[in-house]
Amino acid sequence: MRGRALKLSASRRLVGDLMRFSMKVPRVSVQRRMNLGPLLEARTSLESRPSWTALFLKGYGLLAQETPELRRAYVKFPRPQLYEYPGSIASIAHEREYEGERIVLLTTIKNPERRPIAELGSLMQTARTSPVLEVKEFRRALKIARLPGPIRWLLMWLGLNIGRQRARRFGTFQLSVYSGLGAESLNPLTPLTSLLNYGPIDNDGSVTVRIHYDHRVMDGANVARALERFERILNGEVTAELEGLASGRDVSAAAGSGAAR
Repeated sequence: MRGRALKLSASRRLVGDLMRFSMKVPRVSVQRRMNLGPLLEARTSLESRPSWTALFLKGYGLLAQETPELRRAYVKFPRPQLYEYPGSIASIAHEREYEGERIVLLTTIKNPERRPIAELGSLMQTARTSPVLEVKEFRRALKIARLPGPIRWLLMWLGLNIGRQRARRFGTFQLSVYSGLGAESLNPLTPLTSLLNYGPIDNDGSVTVRIHYDHRVMDGANVARALERFERILNGEVTAELEGLASGRDVSAAAGSGAAR
């Protein structure tokens, strides 16, 4: 059957490059069925409800603050080693329309654990709604995607394997979800140490949450314990911040201190 050849767009080349490096990561997944009833109740009580993505982002930032493994990366330059960052930088995947095509582009948010939930939501909304070329990270990624393959691959290798550059260029963890579409990804790929995703949230607050992690950096038992702690953070510190919003109090600073509840 005769079809037609379609030229790869810059965005498709960008995804291809990310997959090129992501497939070299020995990735393992651990999931936990969580009951986020307290968080659901606190969110429902607000007139202006923050997105679930912002809530999970804040919670994961707090989790990484007290879990050093989630702030580490396996890098190869100048020799294979682990590199630990003092804070987190979240990499967020956004679906945008550009030149008649639905594409996925990434933005980063530095120190999500220190930011109020409302600010996290605002930053993500800006990335989702601003013209594509007005977002600096989108514009830079599309510019690099138009370079010849060997140059793109060299730049990406250097960015992922020089410790000081890696977090600034790519982030320390990635968040990518489809739960708003009633679906969930079972095997997402990323070149970063961990990727967080979750499925649709039930009416009682039940949800399946997964951490996909680089086995060179950490082990499954660490991740299982982290997921248990993550559930307590979401129903604790993050819920407390929402309750503070409902009562007019600002508790984001207290949550950002990493104090356990």
